[in-house]
Amino acid sequence: MQPSVADVEKIAVQTLLSNCTDGAVILDQLYSYLGKFVAYPSEHAQVAHTLWIAHTHLMDKWYSTPRLAFLSVEPGSGKTRALEVTEPTVPRAVEAVHATPAYLIRKISSPAGLPTILFDEIDTVFGPKAKENEELRGVLNAGHRRGAVAGRCVIRGKTVETEELPSFCAVAMAGLGNLPDTILTRSVVIKMRKRAPGEKVKPWRPKLHALEGRQLHDLLAAWAHAIAPLIPENPTLPEGISDRPADVWEALIAVAETAGGEWPKRAHDSCVSLVSHSGDEEVSLGVTLLSDLQAIFDVRETMFTDDILAAPHAREESPWIDLRGKPLNARGLANILKGYGIKSQQVRCGTATAKGYRRESFHDAFLRYLPSSTTPILAEAVTKETSETIRSQSEETCLAESEQRFNTSVTPLIQEVFLYAD
Repeated sequence: MQPSVADVEKIAVQTLLSNCTDGAVILDQLYSYLGKFVAYPSEHAQVAHTLWIAHTHLMDKWYSTPRLAFLSVEPGSGKTRALEVTEPTVPRAVEAVHATPAYLIRKISSPAGLPTILFDEIDTVFGPKAKENEELRGVLNAGHRRGAVAGRCVIRGKTVETEELPSFCAVAMAGLGNLPDTILTRSVVIKMRKRAPGEKVKPWRPKLHALEGRQLHDLLAAWAHAIAPLIPENPTLPEGISDRPADVWEALIAVAETAGGEWPKRAHDSCVSLVSHSGDEEVSLGVTLLSDLQAIFDVRETMFTDDILAAPHAREESPWIDLRGKPLNARGLANILKGYGIKSQQVRCGTATAKGYRRESFHDAFLRYLPSSTTPILAEAVTKETSETIRSQSEETCLAESEQRFNTSVTPLIQEVFLYAD
């Protein structure tokens, strides 16, 4: 008698489970399975995906679960495929597209157990035209931490009561563009790309390939059950990984340490690589301005506002030349710096006094927002020759130049109706 598909699957799973004690072998099999169908931008990305899937089988062990974000600048880069091959390998997968907050909350609080949310087209939730999704964004933002709840009011008869439903669960996302910092800093971010001509992967056919994924799911579940008591509470993180990146990677590093073999080293290498590349994104205008001002104040203790504005405007490719069609002015400068606790005041330059800024007022912001590796975009503009020239200016020259710049540059700008809001 010909065995049924179910019988074949059962036999295959039993065979796999007989070797479920070797975590490194299991992760190797999962790694190989993912690589058949997904063209990753790097080996480190594939390692991270492998460890993230494994961590979903141990959700009761984690205080914080990292989001997994597959992002790309163009469609057809393999983001959805990454979610598709993930679906059969994770517990209680929920493939969500345009899901409502109520739907997700009910799924998360289901007595059947925590789901694994696979959210495609996440750009429709966090994109610039997604203001109506604030409640959903709140659920996804808060749900990375155990104990997080979604509060709401419910009407029972004539009584309005409060209700708290858990929002903690594992979430993988795929979308175009970027995500808000509140999500990115809680995520393992994998920047997907279109496949190059030489990059070959198998086409994903659920009827043909989902069985292998389900077998790995059962294998991972059995292994997770066996090693749950061995999961380290405080795994050894790579040097320099702290704060939010440590929260993101702690669970994945713990899985790798428990699996053994080459996986601890692969996890550390992946962590360092992906965390370092996450800093390659364009920084905010506020941090860019602080970086510019750090270069400018390198040669002065006090500066008038008009002198500060003249330096960024002098650089042709400076972003301050064209903000919403107008250059940065005194009011816009003050608005940006206000967010960092920096305010203008009366300062003296030679014998002249006017509104400006003291270098000491920037010390705390420089320390907090500008790492030592930051290269100000105006660094090349503040040359040694320029520095010596500025230092050698007499009091009369300082006053004359300040008055001239004020009359020719700042006064027209102040007259413009322009307010930059960061």
